[in-house]
Amino acid sequence: MKKRLTEPQFQEAIKRLDVGAQTLEIARGVLIHGKPQKEFATVLGLSRGAISQAVNRVWAAHEELNLPEGYVRVSAILPEHRAFIVKKWAEDATKKRQHKK
Repeated sequence: MKKRLTEPQFQEAIKRLDVGAQTLEIARGVLIHGKPQKEFATVLGLSRGAISQAVNRVWAAHEELNLPEGYVRVSAILPEHRAFIVKKWAEDATKKRQHKK
């Protein structure tokens, strides 16, 4: 699945981000205009990882704003056995959401 956003979605996602102009240029090019990340790595002389990180930062902000109804994102530090259980719950929830599509 290619990650794509409309300009309004992009603008909403970046409202609360503190990122530089270059990050926004990269993310806009990839997420809105569909340019390959490799193109930005070549033109800007950056690593593919740096390009990916810029795109993923904006994408993550978008996803955070667009959680399905009734869902919340959580972050926690847990004992290993409890973290295993929570990860299983997350997998189950993902599968349920995918089946609804």
